[in-house]
Amino acid sequence: MTHDDVKRWLADYIDAWRSSDRQAILDLFSENATYSYGPYREPIRGREAITDNWLEGPDAPDSWDADYTPIAVDGDTAVVHGRSRYFNDDRTSLRTEYDNIFVIRFDAEGRAREFSEWFVEKPISPG
Repeated sequence: MTHDDVKRWLADYIDAWRSSDRQAILDLFSENATYSYGPYREPIRGREAITDNWLEGPDAPDSWDADYTPIAVDGDTAVVHGRSRYFNDDRTSLRTEYDNIFVIRFDAEGRAREFSEWFVEKPISPG
């Protein structure tokens, strides 16, 4: 994988998240992929289960934005840093923001076979 390959995969990840299109989500992951929402949670196993999990409570397409950038790529492994921002119902004021780190291991076809994320919510001051 190259930085450009990872950037393309991340763009597809955001597009799949925004569209909640089942096939687009499936296309991101290998058949036996794992998806971890942090180091202490049991990973979701298999791309069908990952897709089902994504589709359990999809975010409205205009309720968030995200920006992710690969910071290191070594062979089939990428480390990504990014921000995810969620908006209030007015779609303009910020409800919450997350700082994210992803570690993604890809298969030979460029699909994620292991996806691990760490996220920290930014404190938002009232006002």
